Amino acid sequence: MPDPVRSFGHFDDVPEGLWRWPNFSPAEIACRGTGQLKLHMEALDKLQALRDRLGKPLIVRSAYRSPQHNRNVGGAPGSKHMDATAFDIAMSNHDPAAFEAAAREVGFLGFGFYPRSGFIHIDLGPARQWGDRFPGRPVPFAPETPTAREKLADSRTLKGTGAAGAATVGAAGIEVAQEVLAEAQEAVLPLLPYLDTLRWLFIALALGGIALAVWARVDDWRNGLR
Repeated sequence: MPDPVRSFGHFDDVPEGLWRWPNFSPAEIACRGTGQLKLHMEALDKLQALRDRLGKPLIVRSAYRSPQHNRNVGGAPGSKHMDATAFDIAMSNHDPAAFEAAAREVGFLGFGFYPRSGFIHIDLGPARQWGDRFPGRPVPFAPETPTAREKLADSRTLKGTGAAGAATVGAAGIEVAQEVLAEAQEAVLPLLPYLDTLRWLFIALALGGIALAVWARVDDWRNGLR
């Protein structure tokens, strides 16, 4: 046999031993306009079961409404709020789809969706629904912290490897020039020693460029830029 519905002139009148829903208070369930309270035990049991299933607070925007308050807020003439079998729950801390699924699982049958106002109405029935469901929410990801990056034109690594590459090409070009001039004519043979010196200069520049590129990589790694 279901528990009888109990009515109280004010939520402070509810005997402490009668209240059995640990995550809610009489003030949360009472009429917002008059402070009157009607206890529908089955509805509150399902509300507590929903709270337990979701594992996080339910923000009750409206529960019981006296007929007078229901008229004042523009409620439907036959609103289930006047029977104390309906609750409007804010979605600010819930995923609406998960909330709806859990509410159906614990036995709520009536659903009203108010995405613009940010709440879902649930009641004991009959089974029906109205309003447009909440739009899907994006999956939350932790924002990626951008790392400092050098501009390509300012990259020390690029400068080092570029210098090394240019010097290597220059040294190779000197060797080719030496061979060509030696075979061409004897008149330019006095220039060959100078070309040999220039070749070693390019080799030194190449080694310096490689050293700069390696140092830049290691320094960036130490500073967390790579």
